[in-house]
Amino acid sequence: MAKEFYFEITKRIPNQLGRAGIIHTPHGNIKTPAFIAVGTKGEVKFLTPEDLKSINAQAMLSNGYHLQNIKEEIATAGGLAKYSKWNGPTITDSGGFQVMSLGSGLGKVVSMEREKEIKNTEKKDRLAHVSENGVNFYDPILEKEDFIGPEESMQIQCKIGADIHMAFDELTSLADDYEYNKEALARTERWALRSLEEHKKHCRDLGYYQALYGVLQGGRWEDLRRSTAKKMAQMKFDGYGLGGAFLKEDLGKILQWCCEELPEDKPRHLLGLSRPDDILIGISMGADTFDCVAPTREARHGRIYTKTGYIKLSKFKNDNTPLDKNCDCPTCQAGWTRKELIALMKSEKTEERIKYFNLASLHNLRFIIRLTEEAREAILNNKFEEYKNNFLKTYYQTETSKLTNQNNYDKM
Repeated sequence: MAKEFYFEITKRIPNQLGRAGIIHTPHGNIKTPAFIAVGTKGEVKFLTPEDLKSINAQAMLSNGYHLQNIKEEIATAGGLAKYSKWNGPTITDSGGFQVMSLGSGLGKVVSMEREKEIKNTEKKDRLAHVSENGVNFYDPILEKEDFIGPEESMQIQCKIGADIHMAFDELTSLADDYEYNKEALARTERWALRSLEEHKKHCRDLGYYQALYGVLQGGRWEDLRRSTAKKMAQMKFDGYGLGGAFLKEDLGKILQWCCEELPEDKPRHLLGLSRPDDILIGISMGADTFDCVAPTREARHGRIYTKTGYIKLSKFKNDNTPLDKNCDCPTCQAGWTRKELIALMKSEKTEERIKYFNLASLHNLRFIIRLTEEAREAILNNKFEEYKNNFLKTYYQTETSKLTNQNNYDKM
């Protein structure tokens, strides 16, 4: 019988950890590197499955935590791919980030300039509390106390039935010190074994194999990152999620530490990042797939991606040019101008604002998807480093060697 889930490497980047490949899943293939569209509740906001296909999206990532209350309905429909009418490869995360963030209120990556602002919520004020069993938390949406651990997360995800699941892990924050990260990492490794054990009981419940990725934590410390990567490599995961709290400036070396220790023949997913430099650094250092809500979220707020950097749409209310004259997205191909889109965005008519959300989201998401497509093509043609340098120089409008990441994002 043919394998239901596996990864094949098509081409490697010379002298780097990166590669182009294909992830084979029961609902179709994902050519990597690839950006995965985020449909938190089983659909990408303001985009239809047909819209996703029109911008060449290959897969969709949804959230196990947000879908848990309709998991039975999804299972009855035959799994997330059918339920969503996407009918292609799907991924779910464990819900760990959502419940952990109730405790600290911190994001995963911030700039160096903001490091002084970081501190955890006082324990007495936290809505989430970690124990060996899992996480007890207060759900502000359902307004009730709840609990989720490795077993519960696996049961939820297997009911939802995505092609790829994430093991349950403990997300730390930048305010947590080395000793706490070491303690939390050991707990995450124990949870990884429990996730595997529970997952194998249910991974075929919907009639096809559902893969499981182990999630690597370890903060910004090399010994923790390499140690957990070696341990996770010995566990029977189908792939790996690369996550955790770290400074943006440390992304490259953290991915290097992890990917040097992980098995080469299994895919790696970088969780929650979508900036062009993050993606291109991630590809260089061995990440295969990426996800983030930023492209569609920022589109809804008028932040539009172009080849020469992002623009704030509100500054172009009298501009009759396309969003990006070189763009192949449906919005630009249909001839929508910046002036027209601003009018839709500012309209008092709900249907016109919804139309804006659709058109802007199509553009931004296509921009990031096209970035990974071009990166893949460059790898296949042995031109990745040239492509990366040219793209970053044009997008950030500075010499690649002088990039300072976050500072270049906000130069408006």
